[in-house]
Amino acid sequence: MSSSILDTDISFLRGVGPAKAQLMKADLSISTFGDLLYLFPFRYVDRSKINTINEIRSDDHFYQIIGTVVGMQTIGVGRGMRLNVSVQDRSGSIDLVWFQGIKWIKALLKPGDSYLIFGKPSSFNGKYSIVHPDIEVANEQSITLSTGLQPVYSSTEKLKSKGLDSRGLARLMRTLFEEIASRIEEIIPDDILQQYRLLPRAHAFWNIHFPQNNYLLDQARRRLKFEELLLVQLDLLKLKLKRTGLGVGHAFPVVGEMFNKCYSEVLPFGLTNAQKKVIREIRKDLYGQKQMNRLLQGDVGSGKTIVSFLVMLIAIDNGFQACLMAPTEILAQQHYVSIKKLADQLDLSIALITGSVPQSARKPILASLESGELKILIGTHALLEEVVKFNNLGIAVIDEQHRFGVQQRASLWSKNSIPPHILVMTATPIPRTLAMTLYGDLDVSIIDELPPGRKPIQTRHFKDAQRLIVFHFMKTQIALGRQVYVVYPLIDESETLDLKHLTEGFEAISREFPLPDFAISMVHGQLKPAEKEYEMARFKKGETQIMVATTVIEVGVDVPNASVMVIENAERFGLSQLHQLRGRVGRGADQSFCLLMTADKISPDAKSRIETMVRTNNGFEIAEADLEIRGPGDLSGTRQSGMIELKMANLLTDGPILEAARNKAFEILTQDPELKLPVNSGLKERLERLSPDRKDWSRVS
Repeated sequence: MSSSILDTDISFLRGVGPAKAQLMKADLSISTFGDLLYLFPFRYVDRSKINTINEIRSDDHFYQIIGTVVGMQTIGVGRGMRLNVSVQDRSGSIDLVWFQGIKWIKALLKPGDSYLIFGKPSSFNGKYSIVHPDIEVANEQSITLSTGLQPVYSSTEKLKSKGLDSRGLARLMRTLFEEIASRIEEIIPDDILQQYRLLPRAHAFWNIHFPQNNYLLDQARRRLKFEELLLVQLDLLKLKLKRTGLGVGHAFPVVGEMFNKCYSEVLPFGLTNAQKKVIREIRKDLYGQKQMNRLLQGDVGSGKTIVSFLVMLIAIDNGFQACLMAPTEILAQQHYVSIKKLADQLDLSIALITGSVPQSARKPILASLESGELKILIGTHALLEEVVKFNNLGIAVIDEQHRFGVQQRASLWSKNSIPPHILVMTATPIPRTLAMTLYGDLDVSIIDELPPGRKPIQTRHFKDAQRLIVFHFMKTQIALGRQVYVVYPLIDESETLDLKHLTEGFEAISREFPLPDFAISMVHGQLKPAEKEYEMARFKKGETQIMVATTVIEVGVDVPNASVMVIENAERFGLSQLHQLRGRVGRGADQSFCLLMTADKISPDAKSRIETMVRTNNGFEIAEADLEIRGPGDLSGTRQSGMIELKMANLLTDGPILEAARNKAFEILTQDPELKLPVNSGLKERLERLSPDRKDWSRVS
């Protein structure tokens, strides 16, 4: 399709004009002909059949009739006024009723004229009537345009007031096709159309807006989903192939003393087979001169930090430095403490930089970093500051990477003349179809095995009425020497949400678990870092048995002796967050428990989430359930900047189409990396239209 016609301002479409154009831009983000073309119907009404009046048998279905006006009567006054219009065909008669727009309807209808009528009947005293039907003069054109599968478009009250309800938008769409139908050019090569038996592009667009039947509607959807997913995968794989083809990256050919000593002498336990497999994949990446850009997925407690430390040692064995960036101070400190225990045994220099590290302590850290004496730097966003200068950064590890923006991460890579290798980690399992779309330009490794000796966490659901049972269970676990987390979703009362807030919960638990028999810590995001660290330290040392907290402990707190996680108002949390919180226990050899507290009555969605948590500990199964409940739109906060927005495809149901599109995209780019061949010119032009301002993130995770 000629790009110029798609770029035409919508105000120039016949029937629009400046006023309607302004409304369409404001309410539907439609500025051009192309925007209108991609306003897809969200459902369809089947008007393929014209009924006779005597065929009306139910008030559960819509009916379409052609009737002649034989009578019209206004009943009542003021707000109680209604208009009764009697229409008939050869088989019988029926009343049409309006409570609003009476003046306009009376002006429209003329006794003796025939009208095409569509609506859902209602029954009263055994007689059917249709309230507020769709109605228009019955003639050859209206019957042709108003039968078949009718599209239903999203509209707003303001648009409806200007005649741009769903039917008004459908009329504009027909006008649009009169302008552009002959100029819709194919962008997918013929051999691919034949291979997958795809509708031609022009036919697909017509049948998505005005399908002749359900079969053609299904084929139009399939064609446009394939096109959309093919473009997404071409976009992502082009970045990946460009990055791997750059020929720029540090080669780490040596697996030397640091790695081998840590692996054979320092690690307190053997690696799982899954960890070994991931390290082999990473070592293969690091051996060549291509920059590694790998996503490491692993459930809570699967040992991603150990893997990342061993990978850092490979960089150090080859004369380079390493860094690890985490999204919060708590998580950065946790990584620092766990890695320092190993680094000290290797006589390896390591430091921590966060926002709360004072300037006096920073100066020697920054000096040793720039000189190359400091080998590993762990920190938060503070690593991105201009004053943080590496001597020779070889690898950057980013934990919970979706919490950082792409540009933020890019500023870290620019700290070296040759970009460092990138390892991004997440403890949030991502369903395969989502990973292929969100992270399609990354190589993916998965740790799908927990360390030996870990017992699956037992998850149980309790309602408010069973609170005494939960308190008793907490006391029995504390008597065994264990510790307990109690997590609340809010710090203070909310006027809009009926939640057990943290301060009230702390008071209630203090009454149930009084001094001197019990000691309680309280941690939340509004505490000063020093206060937070003090309370964390007390809990880690076992000086307190219960930690009452907000979701600040979702990541970064590792207390092997804590064996019970109580989550208050669990119905208010998403599946992913519930799974993350549950992962704070089960870190030691003791049996651990997650107790989900909810109100006595919860919504069907909340019930489904709770049942999923009780049923399984598998993070990937939970992620699939989360995708099914919430849909991909709610999960796409993790997506990379600049990714093409999906308008037609559904990542939950269109996995096979995505797989086919990805394979075909890889095949196309293998033969034509820059899409320079004439056969691929349409795909190239469409890609450029979708992401004209994309920055070159080919070196960035």
